[in-house]
Amino acid sequence: MRRRITGLIAFAALSVMLTACEGTTNNNLNANANANANRNANLAASPTPTANANTGVTGRAPTREEYERDRERFQREARESGRTVGTGANDGWLWVKTRFELATADDLRDSTINVDVDNNVVTLSGTVASAAQKTRAETVAKGVEGVRSVRNQLRVGADNANANGNANRNANGNRNR
Repeated sequence: MRRRITGLIAFAALSVMLTACEGTTNNNLNANANANANRNANLAASPTPTANANTGVTGRAPTREEYERDRERFQREARESGRTVGTGANDGWLWVKTRFELATADDLRDSTINVDVDNNVVTLSGTVASAAQKTRAETVAKGVEGVRSVRNQLRVGADNANANGNANRNANGNRNR
């Protein structure tokens, strides 16, 4: 009789543990889904996307008036991302506009392109998949009205694809637990 009760208790405990593990998996899946939904919502609302494969850019470029209204936010965003934006009258605007133009160029979506601006000179750094993308990024940046010149320090290589793949694997790693 005692063994029967012990077995029943062990079975009940195992059932509770399996249910708890299942709940954790669902919670992790829900948390990942919510995080992805929030990221996508933020990207859609942000007028200054970054140029990489995860941007999901669908919006329009901000107007100069929108930039002026939110100048402090854009400056804070540049500082927090480690970018350099000079003190020239148009440097901040050129930073926002160049980033948007690069992010919306279809043939550059799988690139990680950083933008720095000082005295109307744009510096591009980061990684692109091909020499053609490097040239295209420079052409896009030169096409932004007000840009005096472009320093193209982009590297050609597969580093970007690996970084994005690792980020996606890390974000979804809880699904297997």
